[in-house]
Amino acid sequence: MKSPTAQARDQLAVDMKAVIDDAEELLKATAGAAGDRVSAARARAEETLRKARTKLAESDVIVHAKEAARTTDSYVHEHPWSAVGIAAVAGLLVGILVSSRR
Repeated sequence: MKSPTAQARDQLAVDMKAVIDDAEELLKATAGAAGDRVSAARARAEETLRKARTKLAESDVIVHAKEAARTTDSYVHEHPWSAVGIAAVAGLLVGILVSSRR
């Protein structure tokens, strides 16, 4: 079960995606409008939407990375010797790969 904070964050992300989609539709609908002021406003809006989409995507990546870190942390706490064994094997493989490239 998600915490109220996580639920609120998820809902905010969904709402932001909807606002961005609606704004893009509005920009498409007004594509035929002429005038320097309209063109300038459209350019600013498109740039703002591009930045918002990028930030939203980055925040999704951060959320998933944090979830993966929490999962890994709980696994290591539940199975410490397995984690040590996995780390030792990974270190051995990296060492073999590095030494074979010389």
